[in-house]
Amino acid sequence: QVQLVESGGGLVQPGGSLRLSCSASRSISTIYAMGWYRQAPGKQREVVATVTSRGTRDYAGAVKGRFTISRDNAKNTMYLQMNSLRPEDTAVYYCNAAWSGERSVYWGQGTQVTVSS
Repeated sequence: QVQLVESGGGLVQPGGSLRLSCSASRSISTIYAMGWYRQAPGKQREVVATVTSRGTRDYAGAVKGRFTISRDNAKNTMYLQMNSLRPEDTAVYYCNAAWSGERSVYWGQGTQVTVSS
């Protein structure tokens, strides 16, 4: 069973920055894709950013230019650098991953990000 563990969430003022990490219990060098999602209270979970095995990155329009997704294969860790945070970025952030040739999609337990003054 693969485990994904998010960390780095917290309380930050508007305009501030946070870096989320997602550590995998197995090598991510053979992933098909990994991504960050978020769910705000009363709303559906939505995609924030994704990265494919070839390194192609994609972002939701609301975060483009402010958030950056990256991964470190040597550390089996994916990151989400979040800058210029806004109150509307407040949500629980989840990472997910799918490996090439496998059907399962794995999710982490989530980390809370709160943007408030």
